[in-house]
Amino acid sequence: QLQLVESGGGLVQPGGSLSLTCTASATLRWYAIGWSRQAPGKERERVSCISASGGLTNSADSVKGRFTISRDNAKNMVYLQMDNLKPEDTGIYYCAASRAYCSAPDEYWGQGTQVTVSS
Repeated sequence: QLQLVESGGGLVQPGGSLSLTCTASATLRWYAIGWSRQAPGKERERVSCISASGGLTNSADSVKGRFTISRDNAKNMVYLQMDNLKPEDTGIYYCAASRAYCSAPDEYWGQGTQVTVSS
């Protein structure tokens, strides 16, 4: 069973940056990894995803140009660099693993890390 742990969340002012890390308990080389977020009272939404090879990425329109996803399979880590953060980016951020491609169903989830954007 693959275990995922998110880290790097916190409180940041609007316009600031945070870098989230998803660390896996075993190799991630066969898994696509997606980052999703859930704001209070709202449904969970996927914000970005990267394929197992790292060759394909996609992002929600709301974060394009501000969030960058990357991975280091040697370290079993996936990163989400978040720049120019806005209050509407506030929420719990989760990483999830799916087989090879972002279009596959998510099989494993982390517990989440809180991101709060506020002045």
